[in-house]
Amino acid sequence: MDKLVIRGARPLHGHIRISGSKNAALPILLAAPLVDGVIEYDNVPRLRDIFTTLKLINILGLETTFEQNRVTVHPPASPGALNHEAPYDLVKTMRASVLCLGPLLARLGRARVALPGGCAIGARPVNLHLTALEKMGATFDLEAGYIEGRCDRLRGAHIIFDFPTVGGTENLLMAASLADGRTVLENAAREPEIADLAEFLNAMGARISGHGTSVITIDGVASLHGGRHTIMSDRIEAGTYMVAAAITGGELLLEGCPYRELDAVVFKLGEMGVVFEKTPDGVRVARNGDLVNVDVATQPYPGFPTDMQAQIMALMCLARGAGSIKETIFENRYMHVQELVRLGARIKVSGQNAFVHGVKRLVGAPVMASDLRASASLVLAGLAAEGTTEVQRVYHLDRGYETMEVKLSRVGADIVRARE
Repeated sequence: MDKLVIRGARPLHGHIRISGSKNAALPILLAAPLVDGVIEYDNVPRLRDIFTTLKLINILGLETTFEQNRVTVHPPASPGALNHEAPYDLVKTMRASVLCLGPLLARLGRARVALPGGCAIGARPVNLHLTALEKMGATFDLEAGYIEGRCDRLRGAHIIFDFPTVGGTENLLMAASLADGRTVLENAAREPEIADLAEFLNAMGARISGHGTSVITIDGVASLHGGRHTIMSDRIEAGTYMVAAAITGGELLLEGCPYRELDAVVFKLGEMGVVFEKTPDGVRVARNGDLVNVDVATQPYPGFPTDMQAQIMALMCLARGAGSIKETIFENRYMHVQELVRLGARIKVSGQNAFVHGVKRLVGAPVMASDLRASASLVLAGLAAEGTTEVQRVYHLDRGYETMEVKLSRVGADIVRARE
């Protein structure tokens, strides 16, 4: 098991290239069973979750190659060669694996998918996926930890989600692409990664409109053909490096930064005293004097993303005054708080709310990561802390950040990977 050793209090200067989006790549890769033909995916990040996804795609009967940042997927010799089961050994490590449920039902009329795992950040039930797919004609049984679904052929339906579920919207978007008739998704999630999935499916011959809004319309087609698609840049990685520039008092140029998709993050960081400059080469990020604390509430897109909550908390630890964070998406996403406190932060948690009182400095210490974004927040705090910080269990970090320590080293961080 690896750890990151950081000697902090060094301003970062230079440029960082933003990688392809993990949260966009996973559903787009898992849509491959829907397609008749060869698919080429560009700008795919080399991450642990991506390699797990490719293993799952291979188990389902498709052939894959991964060179540089391009994935090529070849379909099986016949649709009958597709496998309908996603086994527990893979699904337990990555929650997104449940997104193969819709494609398998649409293509094969059956699916057996293990109940998913992933980061321990609270309940993320799949009941919304199942209820919606039942309206399209599927039936489900839960046996021995597996979701077993069957249908003759999925048919279009009018589906209103109880709340904007990202995974549910993605699963239904894929399933409806090959369904019989029209499907309308109301109260759909609006995340840019969902729009990227829709653009991919449309490039393969699907008929989807309204993506990026709360009402998406899908007219089912008989089949999808092969093609090529470039994965969007990772807005959460970009937001994380924005915080890295600010928390160290440095200046970074973020190449390939999806600036428009980060409106809520840019707004809050701007309130804290971070300045941004759009250039032909990317987005320049720096701190303008002392940081000032703010109040933040996580919301579905286009609100402030829950995946940036831990990172902005690290920044708030060193800002003047007091601020608060309200986590409205996941009920168990403050596990990084006690680790930040070990570095000298002043944070109190009460239910959904975290109250942060800024301190003048953080001091390095051994800390332990509990999930993907918590890992990022501890690295950020370590970059600013005096002395040495050891971030343990960074396998979480490897699920969502492509060679983070390499990128940070190139812009002046003293950070190395070592064995625990």
